[in-house]
Amino acid sequence: MEDEERLCMSSCCSDWMSEMPAGFWDIPLWNLAIPGSHDTMTYCLDERSSVLRSSPRVLRVLDTWFPCIVRPCIIKWATTQGDSISNQLDLGIRFLDLRIAHKIKDPDKVFYFAHGIYSLLTVKEVLTEVARWLDQHTKEVVIIAFSAFDGMNLDRHKDLIRFLIDTFDSKICPNHIIPSLQQCWNHNYQVILSYDDSAASEYDELWPQCEYWWANTSDPKHVIAYLEEKKTEGRPGQFFAAGLNLTEDAKYVLSHPCQSLQSMTLSSYSLLLNWVKQQCPGPGKSCVNIICADFVGAFRNEFTQMVIGLNQALLKEA
Repeated sequence: MEDEERLCMSSCCSDWMSEMPAGFWDIPLWNLAIPGSHDTMTYCLDERSSVLRSSPRVLRVLDTWFPCIVRPCIIKWATTQGDSISNQLDLGIRFLDLRIAHKIKDPDKVFYFAHGIYSLLTVKEVLTEVARWLDQHTKEVVIIAFSAFDGMNLDRHKDLIRFLIDTFDSKICPNHIIPSLQQCWNHNYQVILSYDDSAASEYDELWPQCEYWWANTSDPKHVIAYLEEKKTEGRPGQFFAAGLNLTEDAKYVLSHPCQSLQSMTLSSYSLLLNWVKQQCPGPGKSCVNIICADFVGAFRNEFTQMVIGLNQALLKEA
């Protein structure tokens, strides 16, 4: 019982990995329950920026003519997090979902995050902040998934990858080992970089795409049904994420003018967390690994504490 109580019991779980009992140290990280944030960087979307080049044409046209209407609406429905990246890490989040974009007229080596529109903060600013955080929490391991890549070409991918390697350097866990806490601590590895593009194939520092289970629905009951269906198909062999995030469509937005993604999500949180309570990490076919949510700091960090607490089941099995 004492070991179980040592798992994250407070709203701040900034060092939960380093505080894990010894029984967890040799378990591959893809067999642990790890809390993640969906669309990590949407807390800093830039209302002054244009919509993405990859957006539907009708949205781009509307943004040209009515930006004062379109952009606030996008922010209301594209903002999935309320906490800064350092705060998310302090809360215990160990999977970061980063959607990368390059603006048309910017220098090649300047990258942003994006979800409908671009972020205020650059990739350089944010990942430098993450590296500083890791310097202060030397036994924590963070999985960072890079995807989407709006406006990118091969040369820009190479520039971004070089920046990632230079920034995290010896903290990077190479893709040829089976990462456990003990393995990472032995080599001072703190970062696992997943890169969802073929440009990553020649780099030992980059892991392949982390599969993300996304239900693409605004109904939490349908999200749960989808995740249960995916579990029956069997989990991937390495890292994968189950997404609790709700997704609106144009019909939903127009029929709920007074709502936002935040209000929609928080009204469903208890139902989604009830599903989390029933999950179990491990290597089994129906086991979970990373679980991602929106507004991860809501309700005194209940989501993160609950996901970390799932690992208690592994102690009971030992």
